[in-house]
Amino acid sequence: VGQHQPWAHRVFHDYRRQMGRRYGSVRELEHRQSTFVHNMRFVHSRNRAALSYTLSLNHLADRTPQELAALRGRRRSGTPNNGLPFPAELYAGIILPESLDWRMYGAVTPVKDQAVCGSCWSFATTGAMEGALFLKTGVLTPLSQQVLIDCSWGFGNYACDGGEEWRAYEWIKKHGGIASTESYGSYKGQVRNGLCHYNQSEMLAKITGYVNITSGNITAVKAAIYKHGPVAVSIDASHKTFSFYSNGIYYEPKCGET
Repeated sequence: VGQHQPWAHRVFHDYRRQMGRRYGSVRELEHRQSTFVHNMRFVHSRNRAALSYTLSLNHLADRTPQELAALRGRRRSGTPNNGLPFPAELYAGIILPESLDWRMYGAVTPVKDQAVCGSCWSFATTGAMEGALFLKTGVLTPLSQQVLIDCSWGFGNYACDGGEEWRAYEWIKKHGGIASTESYGSYKGQVRNGLCHYNQSEMLAKITGYVNITSGNITAVKAAIYKHGPVAVSIDASHKTFSFYSNGIYYEPKCGET
């Protein structure tokens, strides 16, 4: 913390109060404050670099790089998925809008917190399906990430240790839909004691298949969003800039696959 210790202490105290943080010992408190100050300096330095996006301190600001890494929830396997290629040629003549925000049409549920659980794959799955279901029915129904965490192990997902959206889609196809959050229960941020307990009669949103949009094909992504609603996207989220992203167009030169 160095020469800025009194000022940093005040800022960290305000952060703790705002976030409701309670630490188990003086040693942990000092460790968290040091981590917070390092992250705060990183955020300020990046914001001074005139990037196309801005960063801000958030609920992750007292977390170490190792803890942040534990939140990254994708396990990439060599197994090819069964998704069909997106038929971009069918949309070649369509004039696509410059911008489209499905939130303005009521097709997107509020932003959620996956907690300390690498379950991002389940949120991407449900987010895309919620949008598709809304376009079909006109009703926005929150779908359960927890049922995918608890139940799709046999399809190659690993709950809070990562997974892939296409494996979740395969589970949903096999089981005739997915439970709503209301019917299955709230998100726990962990495996619910290994108990998979969905009620078949309450399953929603049956799907017959899914498609793969070619990585890097921006026109195809725009066409898919325009015609079919929100899509599930995997991004390299391993960089510190992503953890503290606030707004703007995110661009990370060190980004790997997107």
